[in-house]
Amino acid sequence: MPDESRPRPWYIAIEGVIGVGKTTLVRMLREELQTGMLLEVFEENPFLSSFYTDRARYAFQTQMFFLLSRYRQQQQVPALLAQDALLSDYMFAKDRLFAELNLQGDEWEIYQQIHGALAQQVAVPDFVIYLQADTETLMARINQRDRPYERNMDPAYITDLREAYDRFFQNYQDTPVITIDTNDINFVTSPADFQSIVARVRSTLREGPYQRRLPQFQEAELRLEYQKFHVELDESKGFITDLYFNYLCLSEEMGELGSELANLWREEAKQVVQGRKVTEAREWALEQRRGRIEAELADCMAYLLKLANYVGIDLEQAYREKMKVNETRSWR
Repeated sequence: MPDESRPRPWYIAIEGVIGVGKTTLVRMLREELQTGMLLEVFEENPFLSSFYTDRARYAFQTQMFFLLSRYRQQQQVPALLAQDALLSDYMFAKDRLFAELNLQGDEWEIYQQIHGALAQQVAVPDFVIYLQADTETLMARINQRDRPYERNMDPAYITDLREAYDRFFQNYQDTPVITIDTNDINFVTSPADFQSIVARVRSTLREGPYQRRLPQFQEAELRLEYQKFHVELDESKGFITDLYFNYLCLSEEMGELGSELANLWREEAKQVVQGRKVTEAREWALEQRRGRIEAELADCMAYLLKLANYVGIDLEQAYREKMKVNETRSWR
């Protein structure tokens, strides 16, 4: 009989656009964490090379081959988890992301029906590591590895794919997601960069089982709903409510926000050097990084709301009262 007291080994999927380093990171983490490994089998797809040459003509054949191939692979997951923890360089849910980008009309309808039936029989990872990079970085990495069927890769397709991934993970709620911007790090050559990823993985594993259901905001009386939401979230997730611990978390999120703003500043400066006007450079840089800055600002706001809860303060009321004072003040 199986040992029911023994917790099920965890299952992590690493995702991101072509060339971002998914498989490399899986291999490195496998050595570090001593786990099992499931790598996507993509080279056996007979339509892949033709797809990169003529996307419209070969999209359906390519996508259906990948769907069935990924489904067959995913059937191994329960047996692999019975032996050990598992790392994979893809998640089954991403197949639909590619299909939505490449299929239209009847082909899209057929795909949805088949995918919907298969997805119900596929295990969901305990959490996902989402690796990000801009198109220039991705194309450089794709060119460096020089796979024959990727030599005609269209940068516009990589941009479309990168944007589709960002949209997907902005709305993804099935499991926790660790998002890692790889533009300014190199976890292959820098031990410090790699160990920072390992630390985030270990920290997430210590947080315990993920509960999918989240408390929902109410339309009425929205003024206090944000703080009430976090009261329910803390209770449902069993989050640590220590005041100083959450202050440290806020400080960490502020650091991540600072990093994003620094990246924004560098992008803007780079565009100015290349000849753009300052206002145009700023708009372009904001367009590239808006989603990441938005996410970091939201994290900072979340911890401010939590801290207000822990000391019994209505944060909006405190804000209004302070702004009334500021209206009467003058600054040099």
